[in-house]
Amino acid sequence: MRVLEAVSRGEVEAGYTWIGYDQNTIPAVSLFASVPFGMKPWAFLAWYRFHGGEALLAEVYARAGHAVHAELCGIIGPGTAGWYRRPIESLADFEGLRIRFAGLGARVITRLGATVSTVPADEVATALAAGALDAAEFSLPAVDEFLDLDEYVQYTLFPGWHQPFSAQYLLVNEGSWRGLAQVDRERIRLACMAATSYALAESEARNPEAFHRFREQGIHAGDIPRHVLEELRGITDDLLDAMAADDPLFRRILESQRAFQGDYRQWAKRAYLPP
Repeated sequence: MRVLEAVSRGEVEAGYTWIGYDQNTIPAVSLFASVPFGMKPWAFLAWYRFHGGEALLAEVYARAGHAVHAELCGIIGPGTAGWYRRPIESLADFEGLRIRFAGLGARVITRLGATVSTVPADEVATALAAGALDAAEFSLPAVDEFLDLDEYVQYTLFPGWHQPFSAQYLLVNEGSWRGLAQVDRERIRLACMAATSYALAESEARNPEAFHRFREQGIHAGDIPRHVLEELRGITDDLLDAMAADDPLFRRILESQRAFQGDYRQWAKRAYLPP
């Protein structure tokens, strides 16, 4: 999780990461990683590429004093809402819960009294098996299956309210980036565009397969009650508004995303068939 610092200092020339891990030191980066109740992945891509998102992320890093060039280089859709030893039927069920969670969603459930930790991927299953964690959120069903989370807890919940999209980035040391020929920069950009498309396609292909296997294993794939989702949405809005009040750049990014999301919603509800 020291990718940003290592790249910025020139210890390595580049690194691939989920930038939401840096939210404690640079809160605004969380808006480019995953936003609870935010945009679907293709809508985020539209905002990022064509409505100023890329320039805003560059401004975030420049203002934070990090000499990096960020290249969007992967995106996936929603994961599970986590793995639990019992269903979540009310907000009170988060009280005292020891859970692995990350990003803005972690801040939301912390407000509900959960004890949140960011356990590394290769340690999550071990922590569940040992009883060090009561629950865990990590990623997509296919990824969670690969990590064996389904071996230790029997309840997985949907929808992934905290992560409608999850974006990954290639961070390149700014000096190294400027030292590249223009044609090489374009090659990297095109490779990342291809990786982004591939990641979204593969994740959408793998998730139904994993979900089917969960059902065969007797895993309880439950739905978070509607009233709980609405309460989580309200807490999320309050959290984002509070963070925006403390950080003018965070506010600009959030307002830009909300404006685009509102316009896009009007288009999408008319253009696409209902589920």
